[in-house]
Amino acid sequence: MEVLKIATAGSVDDGKSTLIGRLLYDTKSLTDDKLEAIERSSKQKGYDYLDFSLATDGLVAEREQGITIDVAHIYFSTATRSYIIADTPGHVEYTRNMVTGASTSQVAIILIDARHGVIEQTYRHFFINNLLRIKSVIVAVNKMDLVNFSEERYNEIKADFEKLVEKSDYEDQNITYIPVSALKGDNVVEKSEAMSWFSGQTLLEYLEELDTVNIYNRGKMRFPVQYVIRPKTEEFHDFRGYAGKVYGGEINVGDEVVVLPSETKSRIKEIFFNGKKYQSAARRTSISVTLENNVNVSRGDMIVKEGELPKIEKQFTATVSWMDAKALAAGSKYTLQHGVNKVIAKVTAINHKVNPDFSGVETDIANLNMNDIASVSFQLNKPIFFDAFKEHRTNGSFILIDQQTNNTAGVGFIE
Repeated sequence: MEVLKIATAGSVDDGKSTLIGRLLYDTKSLTDDKLEAIERSSKQKGYDYLDFSLATDGLVAEREQGITIDVAHIYFSTATRSYIIADTPGHVEYTRNMVTGASTSQVAIILIDARHGVIEQTYRHFFINNLLRIKSVIVAVNKMDLVNFSEERYNEIKADFEKLVEKSDYEDQNITYIPVSALKGDNVVEKSEAMSWFSGQTLLEYLEELDTVNIYNRGKMRFPVQYVIRPKTEEFHDFRGYAGKVYGGEINVGDEVVVLPSETKSRIKEIFFNGKKYQSAARRTSISVTLENNVNVSRGDMIVKEGELPKIEKQFTATVSWMDAKALAAGSKYTLQHGVNKVIAKVTAINHKVNPDFSGVETDIANLNMNDIASVSFQLNKPIFFDAFKEHRTNGSFILIDQQTNNTAGVGFIE
């Protein structure tokens, strides 16, 4: 069954966890013991309603404070498709968590409290979705029950958000607006009788009918080699296959390809999946391939189509989201992991810090602190084969690893 990955974003008390809990409840995805725990806890707190946020806030501190701190991944399915929702925190001090949760998502839901409208944190949430090139964004105007389900208030918020969209440099983005009440269930799974003026789809209807072909940022075919297959059997004595995952476009038997970094040319001879041969493989498919001639291919090499070579360089500039308590400074060295490859990267310059409220940049920055986002230049000890992140989400991203602690210190998006 097809899987759709969704990231949520919103300010404190905008109702992200409640919205997800409502989705789980109305799709009958909550187990009996979980539902009983929610009912019991809601009664203990004196609520005359079910507190659906308890379905997702897993940490003790989250339940005590009523906020989301860490990224929670929630799984549920309908008859149409399966879903993975990353419930990400909205606080500015947890920006790194939001970047992590949204990095693998194909759809984003940005919640806005109908009472407060578009606020500073809304700018940051939309900025991060643009930074990560998430193509489909749902703006869920929540808590409509607290503004008497006012169409006028909904239109005001929609107009304010449209002004924010005008600041974006991501033109190929789809924005959808849905007024909801997560607490009451209006326009989440079922149509709202109180908002008969809204003729659009409910949140679940939109997700169910979303054409997933159009949510991926298409790019050129990239096939990083994860493993070289050399069976030690008589039957496959001369077999040499290369296992990996197809990114960007599809790959076909007969395609003329180039192996990087050697730039040796060959042709796809066979494509295997689960022991069977196929004529083609779509993007995001894990397969193994063989080549027509016996060329030298190792783990970490990349197979691309002839005429579609990525950049092969030892230096580049990237937008970095810093996640470590130890600051990043010019001259620092890190292990840079780009796909399968690991290289040593030296920070040659912090060009400027980016203000995630679309207000511009700050120059003369000495270092980056946790949750900062900045343009950073790197020098590598050997070349990697990369694309700009805007052109290829997978081949244009990397992580930085602290060489002493082995912690993931930051993530980067190549400019």
